[in-house]
Amino acid sequence: MSKPTILVVDDDPDHLELTLTILQQNGVPHDIVTACDGLEALDYLFCQGMHINRNPDDQPELVLLDLGMPRMNGLAVMQHMRGDPRTFFVPVVMLTSASERSEAVLAFKGGLNSYVSKPLDFRDFEEKLQQIREYWRTSNLSPLGP
Repeated sequence: MSKPTILVVDDDPDHLELTLTILQQNGVPHDIVTACDGLEALDYLFCQGMHINRNPDDQPELVLLDLGMPRMNGLAVMQHMRGDPRTFFVPVVMLTSASERSEAVLAFKGGLNSYVSKPLDFRDFEEKLQQIREYWRTSNLSPLGP
């Protein structure tokens, strides 16, 4: 059986590299998949484009999603995810800059699970990830079955 996956979506190569480095240095036991913008993330999540052969039942355990991106921002990606039963239950943690925090807080109404400020603080991220895992374990059932 393969390891669970985290999808990291960020258009800034420096922020993406920093996030990946922090995850790797802290021994996160996941395969990490990256996307450079919201459209590429949706292609991965919905098995389209270059990801057409990906197993649609193998969704990431978590999506780390940059809020401010060109072509399609993080809020629009999250709206697509929450509007589809295949990705409705996938936890989303928004990666935000200090100036975007109020926008991320508003995103909770749209289904955001948590947010972490950039640059990524691993302890804060780890705590939020644990909270999300516990919430999903105790309160959510898949729309496809018990």
